[in-house]
Amino acid sequence: MDLHRSLLISGAMVLLALAPCTPLAADPPKSSSGTTPTGLSLDVRRTGVLVMDFQRDIVDMLPPDAREPILDHAASLIAAARKSGLPVVYVVVRFRDGYPEVGAGSRFAFLKQTGRLREGTPGAEIHARVAPKPGEVVVTKRRVGAFSTTDLETVLRAKNIDTLVLAGISTSGVVLSTVRWAADMDYQLAVVSDACADLDPEVHRILMQKVFPAQATVVSTADALQAIARLK
Repeated sequence: MDLHRSLLISGAMVLLALAPCTPLAADPPKSSSGTTPTGLSLDVRRTGVLVMDFQRDIVDMLPPDAREPILDHAASLIAAARKSGLPVVYVVVRFRDGYPEVGAGSRFAFLKQTGRLREGTPGAEIHARVAPKPGEVVVTKRRVGAFSTTDLETVLRAKNIDTLVLAGISTSGVVLSTVRWAADMDYQLAVVSDACADLDPEVHRILMQKVFPAQATVVSTADALQAIARLK
């Protein structure tokens, strides 16, 4: 478990080279949590919600007192998006039987020993609290970031989406990697801070307050819900 946590926390931190981009329209003042209180502006025709790595094995790694809040926030975000007609796209990390995608030197090599995140196992499934509805896209990846080893770009372009609202576990893993990649591809980004979580709360705080604001608008679930409600 310690190795698993260490790998997830540190694996994506090598991507911290910053390249500022223009965040989504929002009021400039930040709260102590690093979120923007109000003013997030979204275009219903071009916005999608990415729900990343909310799988049972991954959710269960969080401390018990952190699981329910993040599931509550993510479920609220998903429900609001569906009600307003925003596409919800799920991203999961799964491996085939025998883990043929995982080499000996891979950061995921330990998965062969634990059997986690293998396709067809209960732990690799999306948590029931935030599960997709029929017809919603589920993108499978074999690495950390949502765009790496996937057809996510194809799906988003087909839907004419150039603005992404991100929720995911972990902050220093899939969220960080996806923010960096998406920003480099000129997507407009909003990161929902309390719909993301990390095994290290301090890493989460630093990323939300110091790193992500250079390339994304960081908001709370409440602020994101207000922005989505204004789409009606």
